[in-house]
Amino acid sequence: MPGFSVTVEARVATITLDRPPLNVLDIATCRGLAGAVHGLAGLDDVGVLVVAGRGGAFSAGVDIGEHLPPTAEAMLQAFHAFCRGLLDFPRPTIARVHGAALGGGCEVVLSCDLSIAAESATLGLPEIGLGVFPPLAAVLLPRTAGRRAAAEALLLGETLPAREAQRLGLCGDVVPDAELDARIAAKAARAAALSGTSLRRTRKALRRGAVGPLDDALRAVEEIYLNELMRTADAPEGLQAWVEKRPPHWRHR
Repeated sequence: MPGFSVTVEARVATITLDRPPLNVLDIATCRGLAGAVHGLAGLDDVGVLVVAGRGGAFSAGVDIGEHLPPTAEAMLQAFHAFCRGLLDFPRPTIARVHGAALGGGCEVVLSCDLSIAAESATLGLPEIGLGVFPPLAAVLLPRTAGRRAAAEALLLGETLPAREAQRLGLCGDVVPDAELDARIAAKAARAAALSGTSLRRTRKALRRGAVGPLDDALRAVEEIYLNELMRTADAPEGLQAWVEKRPPHWRHR
C-alpha cells in the first residue's frame, strides 16, 4: 500500500509507516492502515503487531492541510479508524518509536499496548499551538496517565525528549538508541510465543476492567475468564502443562 508496508514473520506482524520525510499521514494512508490492521486481526498466525516508522521519524502526525474544512471530518474518521483498529486489536501491539512522534503520531503510540522509544526520540501533542486539540489523546491520556499529566501534555503542547515524555505517560519504556531494535524484537518474540487465544481474552479483560464501578468490572472480567477463556483449548493446556512440568503446546484456539 502507498504510505506503508506490512510484513509477517514468526507470528510477528509489522506495519511500517513509509511517507518520507516525516511519515505524515493523509486520509488515504489512514484508510489503508485501518484496512491493514483489520486484516491482520483476522489472521491466526499473527501473535503480535509492531508499528514502526521508516526513515528519520516515527510520524509527525496527520496532514495539517486535511484538518481544514471540508476534509476535517473525513480526516478524523479515517485516522480514528486506524487508531481504533489498534485499540481493538485482539493481540498485543507495540510501538517502535524513533525520531519524532508528534500529534497524531503520538496518538498512534498511545493507541498501542506497549511503546518503546529510543532516547533520542521526541514526543508531544503540539496541536494547541495551532488552535486545536488531539481528540484521541484527550480521551486516552487521562485514563492512562492521569488528569494532571494529560493537562500538561495537551494544554502546553510541548515537544519533549523521550525521558520527559515518559514522565507524562506519552511512552512506556525508553532505551539507548543502539538497543531499540533488540528490545522491540525481544518483546515481540515474547508475545508471539504465548497463546494468541489467551492474549485475546486478556486484552478484552484489561479493557473491560478499566471502566465502570469496581464490582461491575470484576463481575464482567469473571465472566470473560469462566465463560470465554476457560472454554478455549489453550487455557486448560497451559495449566495442565505446568502441573506436568512440561512446555505448553499452544493451539491458539
